[in-house]
Amino acid sequence: MKTSSVVFSLFFSSAVVSARTFTVKNNCKFTVWPAIFTDLNVGKDKPSMPTGWEAAAGNTSTFNVPDDWQSGRIWGRTECDFSKPNASSCATGGCNGGLLCDEHSGTGVPPVTVAEWTLGKGGSPDNYDVSMVDGFNLPMSVVPTAGCQQVVCNTDLNPKCPGPLQLKDGSGKVVGCKTACTANLDGTPQDSGNCCSGSHNVPATCPPSGVQYYSYFKDGCKNAYAYAYDESSKTALWTCDSSKNADYAVTFCP
Repeated sequence: MKTSSVVFSLFFSSAVVSARTFTVKNNCKFTVWPAIFTDLNVGKDKPSMPTGWEAAAGNTSTFNVPDDWQSGRIWGRTECDFSKPNASSCATGGCNGGLLCDEHSGTGVPPVTVAEWTLGKGGSPDNYDVSMVDGFNLPMSVVPTAGCQQVVCNTDLNPKCPGPLQLKDGSGKVVGCKTACTANLDGTPQDSGNCCSGSHNVPATCPPSGVQYYSYFKDGCKNAYAYAYDESSKTALWTCDSSKNADYAVTFCP
């Protein structure tokens, strides 16, 4: 299969000392529409990539990310039709901006697999993860340079997704696997063990044993977040010494 490659760059202001290189590859056999979100309430510097683009099968995009990217995420969208420029423009992961998912249009609509970063400076570490807190739509990996921990979720959780959690497209194909919270299985998300909300909004009152279908997600992707407080598993949130200036590769369908 022929692989296309797109390289984006940007001259950052003098306030940004350096940047990291991020590479996003679509290894799926179908088109994926990656998206990037930066929480500008946390930090103002943004990647040099458009906030959404089309990635055909085999496509690779390389771009710069400021080394103080303080709150960002990357995810993939599937079965998109941007003649409907709203959250329903994609079967999974859509946002209100259509193709572009900027700070005004929000993050991907669940269920969606997400990669997240807080890049460190001045001695603080990089923090990164692959998260299924918003459910699952695509296998995904995050591989840093510098010998830091790879996060690989290479199991497709859609085909065997439990019936109550399934999201299907118009043809009846399962395209996403919801969390018990998103599926509203207990009927009370405002005070829910499935959502870690209300009186369950701290780790002590929201253990994994109280989250329905936790094991399905965790067994499928052992070093990814399977629910909001999955740090207790010690296989969810990963760090890398920021002095190594690690670059990161994100792959859909690794």
